[in-house]
Amino acid sequence: MSNSLLVVHVHAHVKPELVDAFRAATLENARESVQEPGIARFDVVQDTEDPTRFVLVEIYRTKDAPAQHKETAHYQRWRDTVADMMAEPRTSRKYVNVFPDDAGY
Repeated sequence: MSNSLLVVHVHAHVKPELVDAFRAATLENARESVQEPGIARFDVVQDTEDPTRFVLVEIYRTKDAPAQHKETAHYQRWRDTVADMMAEPRTSRKYVNVFPDDAGY
């Protein structure tokens, strides 16, 4: 699994009155994030039953890419912008992909 991608799920619970602002800031961050060489994919998903809950699915090419991502101006701008929008602190879980593997399908 040395060539596996690193998958990070970031769970965000946003204050109801700030959902639109959070979504806009997060989409801006995602659009810039996918331009980073270390990011293979960056999805923003919103809960269909509770629109105040989001999951950011960040897929990194290397184990160092998450730290590099956190050093970018766009991530730091997003982090600072959304800090007071949270109904509770963000949480994250890290995974490695099992399928598809680095060889594709």
